[in-house]
Parts: sequence; structure tokens; C-alpha cells
Amino acid sequence: LTLIRVLFYVCDSACCDQLSLHHTTPQDTGLYYDRYLREVIEVLETDPHFREKLQTANSEDIKNGRLSKELDLVGHHVRTRLDELKRQEVSRLRMLLKAKLDSTNTQSLQMDHASLLKQFEHLDPHNQNTFEAKDLELLITTATKDLENYDAERHEEFKRYEMLKEHERREYLKGLDQEKREREEKRLQELKDRHRQHPKVNAPGSVAQLREVWEETDGLDPQEFNPKTFFKLHDTNEDGVLDEQELEALFTKELEKVYDAKNEEDDMMEMEEERLRMREHVMKNVDANKDRLVTLEEFLKSTEKKEFSNPKEWETLETRPVYTEEELQRFEVELLDREEELKRKAENLRQQQELLKERGKALEAQRKEYQQVDAIPPRPRPLIRAQRR
Repeated sequence: LTLIRVLFYVCDSACCDQLSLHHTTPQDTGLYYDRYLREVIEVLETDPHFREKLQTANSEDIKNGRLSKELDLVGHHVRTRLDELKRQEVSRLRMLLKAKLDSTNTQSLQMDHASLLKQFEHLDPHNQNTFEAKDLELLITTATKDLENYDAERHEEFKRYEMLKEHERREYLKGLDQEKREREEKRLQELKDRHRQHPKVNAPGSVAQLREVWEETDGLDPQEFNPKTFFKLHDTNEDGVLDEQELEALFTKELEKVYDAKNEEDDMMEMEEERLRMREHVMKNVDANKDRLVTLEEFLKSTEKKEFSNPKEWETLETRPVYTEEELQRFEVELLDREEELKRKAENLRQQQELLKERGKALEAQRKEYQQVDAIPPRPRPLIRAQRR
């Protein structure tokens, strides 16, 4: 099972009976506490009681914290291992905090770890030694919230990538004389035009797109296309659903029409953004209960819709702007501010280095002075004769 499915169990009751909690390698969620999340799940799955409760729970039982109460009934060895995992996570977070404070030159001699740990929402900062029901509840609710925002954050990250690329292009052209600039602008425009000259991209999730996968990837006759068979073929881990990774694998053929790593004009970062857009499009049209998983029932129902046979033409990234000129201008101001901040920090480090050099020289001079004092031979002490009475 994927990590999301094991932990949140956000499938409807119709597919719950089909679940089998066999171990597979979970996908990285991209969360900064991903390792802790996965290790907690792996430990909980070793407890027969908790596994049984997880199989019979629904999404609301998990999201509202009712499943967390079952933690009190797990075996002692499981609780001991969970306590150990939490202490390791707290230790890791402390190291992250220290590194952050050190990087900002913040004095941390009397650092209040308990207060600083409050900024991390996936565990209880008031109890740093044992893993309790509240820790499991916080881990579930925080991961649910973070994963729901993850795609939006990926889109924002891609937008910043594109703006940085455009900023660097403009700065590069500014540094050229007029003749070279015109020649380079022409070359860049030719690359852009060449990238746009690609075969038509089928709408993701449409019959044309799926039949193409059926024929070219699966090696089957397109005239014998069968949605139910297609679903089972691409449910690679045989868990009864298509997860996000299995869906994204279906779009490879379409993406290869537009992107080739060998071509200068094709950006692989843009390809991954296109893949994300395709997956979101399919999920929006097929995933009826919004659990980020596609059941066989949902998949078959989607093939009955008008959009399956007659979809709108798919607009690839180059046909729509990722950012506005105003957004680019704000981004460039932000870059300038960040550059100035880095310059100030660099100057501060230079001054500190000079100060350390001066202190080093002073200590060296003091050391030599002590050596000279030690080298002076002691004066002979005068003999005092005892006086006769």
C-alpha cells in the first residue's frame, strides 16, 4: 500500500473490504517528517490489534482521532518502539532548531526547546519522551493537512522556478551588446518555437489517451480496449485502487510527445509540472470521494461520461502563462532583498573573521611575551649568614 492509504485510509466503505495490509515500499510524501511518519506506521502495523482496527476503520474514524485511542491497547514492545521513535524525532528537531539559530546568529545559550518545538505540529512538544494517543492524532491531522496542500506548494515552487529562469534570461541579455543580444534573442525564440512543434497531446484520462497506452505500452489491440482490464493491468500493486503514482505513470507516452531530455528546448522540470497537472485533471474528473485514490467503480463510471469520449483539447504548459509580469517584478524585488541580506551577512562574517585575526595576533604576541619572561634566568639569591649571638 502507499503511505497515504495505510495511514489515512481515505477510501469509501465499499473498497475497505478489499484492502490487504501487505508491506510495500511507501512513496516519499515530501513532508519534512516523512521518515518519522513511515516508521510510526511500520511499527503500528506489527500490532495485530491495531491492524484489525485499521482494516475496519473508515476515513472519519482516522481523521477525527478515534483510531488514536486504540493506541492504549497495543503491545508493550510496540509502545516501547514508538517511544524510541519519538525521542529520536525530538532530537532531530532540536538539531534542526540549533542549526537554524546558528545560521541566524541567534544566541541559544538558554534555548527553551519546549517552546521552540511548539512550531512543529506533528507531535506533542510538552511530552518529549513517550509516544501517546495525542501524538498519533497530531501526526494524522498534520499529515492530512500538509498533504492536501502539497500539490499547491509544488505549483508555487514551479512558478518560482520559471520566474527565476526568466529573470536570469533577462539579466543575461542585458550583459550583451546590441548585436549579440539580437542574435541570442533570435536563437532563444527558435528554441521556444521548436518546443511548441509537437504532436497533439490527448486529454489525460480520455479514451484516446488510454487506448494509446493500451496499444503502445501494453501491446494490445486498440479495438479490444476494455476499461476493467485496463484498470487491473495498471493497478501494479494489486491493491484494488489506482494511486497517484500509478496514475502518473499512465501519462508518460503523452509527455514524451512534448519533452525529450536530449533536446535543449525541452525542460524536464516543466515536464514534471505537466505530469502533475495531468494527474490533478484526472483526479478531479474521476475521484468522486476526493480520497486521492481511484477505485474500479469510480474508474468505470468515468468512462461513461461524455468527456471520456469527447474531451476538451488539452492545453500544454507553453499555451498558458505560469505567472504575470507583476508577479515577476515582485519576485525580482524579493531576489534583490535576499541578495542584499546575503551581502550584509557576508560583510558581518568578514568583520568577525578580521576580529578573530586580530585576537589571534594579540594572543600570539602575549604568548611570545610570556616565553621571553620565562627565558630570563632567575637572579641569584644573596647568602644570609647567621649572626653569632
